[in-house]
Amino acid sequence: MLRRVAGLVVTLLVVSLLIFAVMDMLPGDPASIMLGTSASPETLAALRQELGLDRSLMVRYAEWLAGVFTGDLGRSYTYGVPVAGLILERLAVTLPLALIAILLSVVIAIPLGVTAASRRGGIVDAVAAVFSQVSIAVPAFWVALLLIILFSTTLGLMPAGGFPGWSAGVWPALKALLMPAVALALPQAGVLTRVTRSAVLDTLHEDFTRTARAKGLSSGRVLWRHSVPNALVPILTILGLQATFLVAGAVLVENVFNLPGLGRLAYQALSQRDIVVMQDVVLFFAGLVILMNFLVDLSYLAIDPRLRKGI
Repeated sequence: MLRRVAGLVVTLLVVSLLIFAVMDMLPGDPASIMLGTSASPETLAALRQELGLDRSLMVRYAEWLAGVFTGDLGRSYTYGVPVAGLILERLAVTLPLALIAILLSVVIAIPLGVTAASRRGGIVDAVAAVFSQVSIAVPAFWVALLLIILFSTTLGLMPAGGFPGWSAGVWPALKALLMPAVALALPQAGVLTRVTRSAVLDTLHEDFTRTARAKGLSSGRVLWRHSVPNALVPILTILGLQATFLVAGAVLVENVFNLPGLGRLAYQALSQRDIVVMQDVVLFFAGLVILMNFLVDLSYLAIDPRLRKGI
């Protein structure tokens, strides 16, 4: 565990250096963007000195890294407020959106994949195959546009975009997040359905399932008590990848629905050349991916006793 945690810290340090170097190589000068093309060279030089852009790359990287470890992520060039506050504010939208999408994906994919595996070649299996292929092939932002046309423009049942805030009430906020969550969940549910079906099919032909059937256990008990638990390792692997994707990959969907989340913040920071916000948000996403991979590895130990014994 200690070796793994040390490896994660080293990985995050390397990633932070790459992020800072790439952001520094992006074209455009933040000072010029903030002041405009009509600013004098003296004014530009004074602003660059105030922002610390006149110092060397490694000095700026060391200062930024020290701030990350102390919780000071710097101030946004565009908004003039601490970046940590911006991230926490936007995370209040992106995190519930990702959690709802993960919940929808699991609720759709796990029962469908397990049923398809237990009734291989049947109608449910055919439905699962079609659903997987279509949902994987269709982009999330296109699903988002279809949902807006159907439920907002045509039926008038759901808001087409925007977020009223949690202060407006739980139901109005959840209602604003429901269609974006569905748009994010459907492609991921297709992938998870396919992986679940394949993993359960593999366990249905193992010796322990044949032994359970020979002992007279019912098909449902064999399926849910023996096959599904032993198929959880690949399922959890995909869930860990999907969780990070739904948080970090919601840029397009958040922009389609005009949601003030982390994805939209990253898009705005990129368009406004707000380097401080961009590098902090990207580092947050990278740290989230590393943390989720670590938690998935821990879950393997919880569901598979053989791994705890080193087998």
